[in-house]
Amino acid sequence: MKKGKETENDELRAEYKRSDFPEGLIRGKYAKRISESSNIVALKPEVSEVFPNEEAVNTALLSLIKLAQKTTGLTKRPARRPKKLHAS
Repeated sequence: MKKGKETENDELRAEYKRSDFPEGLIRGKYAKRISESSNIVALKPEVSEVFPNEEAVNTALLSLIKLAQKTTGLTKRPARRPKKLHAS
């Protein structure tokens, strides 16, 4: 079987119309998946204004953990088990 000519449609358009998305547009399509993820944390706006990046947040939290361990004897909490996904 012969292959037809391939066209390059890898470029972004300047504008898109609703008709370009026949399945429709869905607001918050991946919101549930993100909220269930264990490695994503939402910061309050006041907190995110203070820290320029994730490294700064991690450094501050690690310092706070070390301080708490020294002053209160805080130990590591047990690791959380991953949530089991049930097929419905």
